[in-house]
Amino acid sequence: MPEGHVIHRLSEGLSSRFGQRRVAVASPQGRFAAAAELLDGTGLVAAEAVGKHLLIDFEGGRTVWIHLGLIGKLRFGPVEAVLPHPQTLRLRISADQQAADLRGPQWCRLIDPAERAAVVQSSGPDPLRADADPERAWRKVQASARPIAVLLMDQKVFAGVGNIFRAEVLFRHGIDPLLPAKALPRPVFDSVWADLVELMRYAVASGRIDTVADAHLPEAMGRPPRVDAHGGEVYVYRRLAEPCLVCGTPVSGATLAGRNLYWCPACQPAGCAGHGLEL
Repeated sequence: MPEGHVIHRLSEGLSSRFGQRRVAVASPQGRFAAAAELLDGTGLVAAEAVGKHLLIDFEGGRTVWIHLGLIGKLRFGPVEAVLPHPQTLRLRISADQQAADLRGPQWCRLIDPAERAAVVQSSGPDPLRADADPERAWRKVQASARPIAVLLMDQKVFAGVGNIFRAEVLFRHGIDPLLPAKALPRPVFDSVWADLVELMRYAVASGRIDTVADAHLPEAMGRPPRVDAHGGEVYVYRRLAEPCLVCGTPVSGATLAGRNLYWCPACQPAGCAGHGLEL
């Protein structure tokens, strides 16, 4: 499932290519055909990201609500003379020989203004949005006995934070992933939130997730660059049993709430509510 920065990059791409323009809308696969027919030839106002939700607004108060899920892809490209694999293409938006093609989403739905408002209201604050209110997240954090690693992945608490940012921000602040959320001090929460804002904004701008300090980059440590489909240099994510880049302790891993969790048992000791690592 993509991290929230991917959805923000997609919303920017849709708005820059098709915003304030009349577009062709089609569903070659047929599963979105009735809605596509309503939208075809109308104006696309703009796209907006709220956490992992992508909202594409059309004139007339109509919105296409997309959640990519685990395998969904939205890609930009030229309009081809022969459409490849139409049987998998849920939605195509196009104008002036440019297309946005959606395949395999968890869902793609046409919703009205009331439903759109409900999507926004049900999402937690998104660190990538200027209107995000971290107080909403803090109230839920201080009231919960669930592990902080679980709350960081709860989209009603931290919208857009995925497994990579979860693991990395906990490491960067020396927090035990299993620490009850309500035991997290307010100054540490504030620092975590600010770090998420900075890391995720960088990911939007660069298209990759990088979380390591200069001192721990491959060229500084004389190690090979990380090779992973997600790209970027990270401290613990998908580094199970590899040495911690800070202390050398093998990275630990476990399954928590159905998702893989990674941490350094030395830099993030049991019960630790946060401390400054030398990053």
